Amino acid sequence: MSRKKKSNNGNQPAPPNSARPQRKWYKVDLHLHTPASRDYEEPGVTYLAWLRKVVEQGLEIVAITDHNTVAGIGAIRRELDWLTQLEAQGRLTAEEQERLQEWRSLGNQVLVLPGFEFTATFGFHILAIFPPETSVRQLEHILLAMKVPAAKLDEGSTETGATTDVINAYRMIHEAGGLVIAAHANSTHGVAMRNFPFGGQTKIAYTQDPNLDALEVTDLDRPGRSTARFFNGSKSEYPRRMHCLQGSDAHRLTTDPKNPKRLGIGERATELLLDEPSFEALAALLRSKQFDRVRPAQPADKPFDALDVVREEGPTLMQSFHDSIAQRGGKFDAILADICAFANTAGGAVYVGAKPGKGKLRGLTAPEQVEQDIRKAIQERMTPQLEVKIDVVMSQNAKVLRVQTPKGLDIPYALDGNKFYVRDEAETDLAVRDEIVALVREALGFEAEQDEPTPSPVKETPARPVERSRGRRQETPRATGAARNGAAKPVPPAPTVKAEATPVTSPVTDTTFYLPQVGVEIIDSDERNGHRFYTIRDLRNGHVIKNVTRKGARKLWSYAIQQVEDSPVDPAKIQWRDNVGFVRVERRAGKPRYDLALREGDAVRIFYGVTDDGMEGVWAQFVQEE
Repeated sequence: MSRKKKSNNGNQPAPPNSARPQRKWYKVDLHLHTPASRDYEEPGVTYLAWLRKVVEQGLEIVAITDHNTVAGIGAIRRELDWLTQLEAQGRLTAEEQERLQEWRSLGNQVLVLPGFEFTATFGFHILAIFPPETSVRQLEHILLAMKVPAAKLDEGSTETGATTDVINAYRMIHEAGGLVIAAHANSTHGVAMRNFPFGGQTKIAYTQDPNLDALEVTDLDRPGRSTARFFNGSKSEYPRRMHCLQGSDAHRLTTDPKNPKRLGIGERATELLLDEPSFEALAALLRSKQFDRVRPAQPADKPFDALDVVREEGPTLMQSFHDSIAQRGGKFDAILADICAFANTAGGAVYVGAKPGKGKLRGLTAPEQVEQDIRKAIQERMTPQLEVKIDVVMSQNAKVLRVQTPKGLDIPYALDGNKFYVRDEAETDLAVRDEIVALVREALGFEAEQDEPTPSPVKETPARPVERSRGRRQETPRATGAARNGAAKPVPPAPTVKAEATPVTSPVTDTTFYLPQVGVEIIDSDERNGHRFYTIRDLRNGHVIKNVTRKGARKLWSYAIQQVEDSPVDPAKIQWRDNVGFVRVERRAGKPRYDLALREGDAVRIFYGVTDDGMEGVWAQFVQEE
């Protein structure tokens, strides 16, 4: 059953010069259960009542995704086939005629796609969604091929025994012509494995596999803390940006009043900008790089405003805001600096005419002229040449210019020939000497430079394999800083902390997230002419920066130095869990910052200013709920 596509003139093809179909936003829910799922919470509901609720909710594309079964799809098709046969034979009763007419009327208002929610090895859930013409027999064949027992094909249960693993399931669904979506990826049974004390390469593979089309998440409408932000391509371990959408995972018609988390049909839907409501258009979008065509569905009286979302999220590694373009005060140059920094780092968007937050928008009175000025400045002042995409975003009846900058293909980029900028979280800074060297080495394909170990009486831990991803080096753990030099300093950096005698019972075995992915480690320091200079490792990009002082350091670097000098770590107060430890947490710049510890033999390494999105693998156990 599916809504039929209307042609422009009967069965005649469109004229060669006909206009392209006008895109529109379609309300979509691709995760719906029917009474065919064993855990459905309203077993007395009929399939016609189910479809009636779908249409009442204004949904235009839905998918039936019962647990490891297509019995619900089969039941709907059997009823329609039976009623259609009775009609052809002139045997319909008045009640049956009314029911058939309602099926047809509702079916013409929504595209219903067949599919299932597959339970892979270790209990991870995967949505498989297929074209409307796919037969029940084809779908059951796919389930059997993925090792769902034949005896369980009609049970609709999440419990299926040993089935196919996640990666092979992705491949098999894709090869069978289906869309592959990781169900509630950031929640229970989700492949993003949030708050799991392991993951590493497995998590990367499960969320970045080329056969995976999208991630279904439960927090798409939560700016600043959404899973979509985590998988936006800015992390070197997750370089493939993923389409993220949301679904209701409804096991009932309406939300349970006693448990609001048990959603009804369409209560957590997505809107997609499509040429037409078809499986082909849906697949083309989710397999494209057009990420601005997916957004959380909003009530009709509160339309979605994309700029409101990014303003509430505020400045990040990949977005910045400028309320004015005035030359006075260097505001125009600050816009160009952000563009240069995004090109040298991970790409991003500059919003001109808008401040972050919820206040009234100023907007631009002449965005076309501003665009010309920015393009001219990029052409004349940026080296090498850089292509950007510029468009106008409307919000609160104000016009805001959005300058979208890709990560450059010819780094490093410079402004005015000698100003190299980089982006660190929400800040744009002039690159220091060691960062410029790192950019050049990355452009030439060299490994990141590392500080060389020197002979030390401290016994080092065995070397671990080096893992690389998009120019980032997951380093070999070893004794560091003054612990290697064996000399005490007037203000010793934190890595010289002596480990307690507690035995290490569970060493870190996954090197992918052996270190936190955000934060700073101070690896050495020395005093010259009465001034202390530090060597730091920025965990955000793996760069080692020398000759950093407290006065001249950036915010995160300065925070780490401040902690070392003013609040040195007391080893007796480290809360150890095997060989990783929690030191403290403070709220800075609107987000919690953690100081963490790692025990390596007799030495302890301290990582300062780690955010929760940099705490994966064993580090995830220290994340505190706000």
